[in-house]
Amino acid sequence: MSAAAPAADPKVCICLPTYNEIENLPLMVAAVFDQVPFVHILVIDDNSPDGTGQLADELAANNTRLHVLHREKKQGLGRAYIDGFRWALARDYELIFEMDCDFSHPPRYLPEFIDKAKTCDVVLGSRYIPGGATDDWDWRRRLISRGGNTYAQLILGLPFKDLTGGFKCFHRKVLAALPLGEIVSGGYVFQIEMTWRCILAGFSVGEVPIHFPDRTRGQSKMSGSIVREAIVNVWKLRLAKAKLLGAAKTR
Repeated sequence: MSAAAPAADPKVCICLPTYNEIENLPLMVAAVFDQVPFVHILVIDDNSPDGTGQLADELAANNTRLHVLHREKKQGLGRAYIDGFRWALARDYELIFEMDCDFSHPPRYLPEFIDKAKTCDVVLGSRYIPGGATDDWDWRRRLISRGGNTYAQLILGLPFKDLTGGFKCFHRKVLAALPLGEIVSGGYVFQIEMTWRCILAGFSVGEVPIHFPDRTRGQSKMSGSIVREAIVNVWKLRLAKAKLLGAAKTR
C-alpha cells in the first residue's frame, strides 16, 4: 500500500497594514517568509510619509508572494484591514490573517495559528491565557489593556480573554459571510467588533497563547481617542446585539 501524499499547504494571505514602518517592514517580511515560506503578504500602506509604501513596492518587485495595496491617506486600522480583506477575498486564499508590522505579533507563532485553524473558523492570538504574556510593558499599559479586555468581556458576555488583540486568522468563509461594509469601528474596538460579529454569526473561535513584546523601532499608534472610542462603542455593540444577530441568521 502506497503512502498517502503529504497535505498541501493552505493558501494564506497575511494582511499587514503599515504607516511609517520603513524600519520594520523589510525585517518583518523576511521573518514571516522564514517561518512560513508558502504564504503571501499584502502590505496595506496609508501613504506613509517615511517612504514605507515605496519600499514595499521595491520589495514586491523581487518577490511574487509579496503584494502592495496603496491607500491615499491614513484612514484608521479598521479600514485598512477591511480593504485588505476585500483584496484577499477577491483571490482564492483559504486563510486570511491580521498582523501588525512592528513585531508585537511575532512571526514565530504563524505555524501555530495555521495548525489551530484546522479545527476552528477564527483564531485569536491571546496575551491573557496560560502561555501568553505582555513583555516589556509598564504597569500603566498593562492596566489599560487588562481593564479594556475585562470591560468588553463583561459588557458583551464573551469568554475570550484577549478581545482587543490584533493577531488573528480567519477562514475565508468567515470574512465572506460578514457585512464588511457595515463595520465602522477603528482602533482596538475594531478587533472587538470583528470577534463579536464572528460569534454572533455562529463561527467557532479558538485561541493561541502569544507573547506580545513592545515595539523597538518606530512609534506607537495608540492615542486617547482610540481608548475613548472603545469605551463607547462596546456599549453600542451590546445595544445592537439583536439587530446584528438577526442579520447574521439571514445570511
